[in-house]
Amino acid sequence: MNLLYALRSLRLFSQKEKLAPLFTSWGESLDPDHVLEEYPRPQMVRDSYINLNGYWDCRITDLKKHTNRYHGKILVPFSPEAPLSGVGVQLKPSETMFLERFLSVTHLPKNGMRCILHFGAVDQRACIYVNKEMAAEHNGGYLPFSIDITDYLKEGDNLLTVMVQDKSDTSYHSVGKQKLKRGGMFYTAQSGIWQTVWLEWVPAIYIKEILLTPQYDKETVHVSIEMNRPLPVCHNDNMVYCHVTDADGNIISKGICTNHSDSLCSYSCYCDIDHMRSWTPDTPYLYHLVVYAGEDEVTGYFAMRLFSIEPDAQGLPRFCLNHEPLFLNGVLDQGYWPDGLYTAPSDEALIYDIRMMKDLGFNMLRKHVKIESARWYYHCDRLGMIVWQDMVSGGGYHAPLMTWIPALVPASKIYFDDRLYPLLCRRNPRGREEFIQECRETVRTLRCFPCISTWVIFNEGWGQFDSQKITKLIRELDSTRLIDSASGWFDRNQGDFKSEHNYFDKQFVVPSQRAFVISEYGGYACPIKGHISTQAVYGYKIFRSLDAFQKAFHQLMKEEIEPLKAEGLCGAIYTQVSDIEEETNGLLTYDRKICKL
Repeated sequence: MNLLYALRSLRLFSQKEKLAPLFTSWGESLDPDHVLEEYPRPQMVRDSYINLNGYWDCRITDLKKHTNRYHGKILVPFSPEAPLSGVGVQLKPSETMFLERFLSVTHLPKNGMRCILHFGAVDQRACIYVNKEMAAEHNGGYLPFSIDITDYLKEGDNLLTVMVQDKSDTSYHSVGKQKLKRGGMFYTAQSGIWQTVWLEWVPAIYIKEILLTPQYDKETVHVSIEMNRPLPVCHNDNMVYCHVTDADGNIISKGICTNHSDSLCSYSCYCDIDHMRSWTPDTPYLYHLVVYAGEDEVTGYFAMRLFSIEPDAQGLPRFCLNHEPLFLNGVLDQGYWPDGLYTAPSDEALIYDIRMMKDLGFNMLRKHVKIESARWYYHCDRLGMIVWQDMVSGGGYHAPLMTWIPALVPASKIYFDDRLYPLLCRRNPRGREEFIQECRETVRTLRCFPCISTWVIFNEGWGQFDSQKITKLIRELDSTRLIDSASGWFDRNQGDFKSEHNYFDKQFVVPSQRAFVISEYGGYACPIKGHISTQAVYGYKIFRSLDAFQKAFHQLMKEEIEPLKAEGLCGAIYTQVSDIEEETNGLLTYDRKICKL
């Protein structure tokens, strides 16, 4: 072990230095009148929608003190902490933010149509008012939610108000890497609306959800449809049906959906896929599907692929795609932007990160303790990038136990009973219940994306608890994907992977009956003058020139990672896609203007 590098990485104190302005090229050319206008939900598309991104009125106030700290405009969907929002104010746990705009309704439909208001994500607690009447409340900063606001609307201008509160890292709520006092491997906390807001007018009886589950070995796809309420009984038995089309738009399969469940709102069918084309990173073939249900019509897509762990000729467990062994050459992706924080400044920016990693030879991204917008997963689907999806970490963080000891002791030798809740900062029962519910919602929300191969439940013991029980739960929710139950350390011998983080030792394989992965390694820092937001540097090994960085990177890959494949290494995830604030260990600079390789 390189003790010097390990000790340097233990520096977790917060930074008081103000971040210097840093913008991506997409942020520099952003048109406030045309912000993230792409259809926000590619896996379930209707013909039209109303995008509500743009300038909203904003007020940040302390309700107890009756004082305003900010009163002006905010560019939605950027958080007030993000430079692109135009606000530049950190929402404090004691404060409340009010965001308002008008919705114009020229006339209310007489045929029973409903108006659905969609939020991609609001961090952390949101109360939604229409014309000063409370329409809904939502807790949790990472998952989408929708509200039927039809009964609150009137003809003419309607006032939409979103009231936001964010406890950030002062509570047990899931926050990922956000921290009010940023520093080291923790970053600027953000709040408020950070994904697209949009409206849809739908029929009185409409499609709420579609789940397309490929059954690869049977060359068929299961289509599951959830309606908002039952369709009326009539003489037409084919009220819910679907068409599968190939990439050229030709209909290749048809299905008539029937009700086979206890719920009268649920319909399903199977569509056989003749001459099936498999999805792989090299050939990311997508099928499209149109669902017709009563007066509603939506378009989605799916891919035919299968993720599994299977033994190779030597009996070593291997990650397989479509029954073929595939080495997962991955990168840790935290999804931070200098100008938008959690929000990419454009759709092109999302695409850039994925394509750059593919061009560098990687075939997998581990989305780290964050849930992205639906369009990010869509681009991974169509560009051919496998995704490991983390659950968003919550609870507390005990630095000596969760970082210092594992940094100095081989992770494979550390064992803690995660049913001892105070030990890993999960004392609060409401926090435990909330995390389990968010696991359920995360799987339900993201299971439609073909690119996701693996659910990662806990990272390095952060808020870890009852991992055996939660692993079983997620297996029941989605049996089609693999599970990394404890990434890094505190393994309880469950899940599909033996998963190690190794930043300081020479890379090695731990023999296991499960597939072995190095789920984090590298972290080589190389700050590039003119492309950093702070002079402070955090990383696991620091290089002051690109030549030295490139030489060390290629040496690491050639001499340490490559030889381990024969010993059973199934995947390795390099830290990380881009620099983030003082953590300058990205393959790209924080502003995405330089690729260090």
